[in-house]
Amino acid sequence: MLFAVISTPRPSKPEDVKNARLEFRSWMADLKSKSKVLCFYPKVGRGSIVIFDVSSNDELHRLLTRWLNIVPASFENYALATPSEGRSF
Repeated sequence: MLFAVISTPRPSKPEDVKNARLEFRSWMADLKSKSKVLCFYPKVGRGSIVIFDVSSNDELHRLLTRWLNIVPASFENYALATPSEGRSF
């Protein structure tokens, strides 16, 4: 299951969240190496756009909970069709 997740972090001073950003990027790199993250894009300003490839809604929920424990944020979540599924429509 593919999901696009767009985050908007809680406002804070950049220096207050430097360590959290480093931990988040390291976590994203680990998930990318495990093929759980297909794409990761930092947004201009604050936030990120991530494409997750997960097996279930429960797995996505666990990942978003972990994300919130690193960087408090609000999310917009979008279920995506794979390219082959999109062609069949």
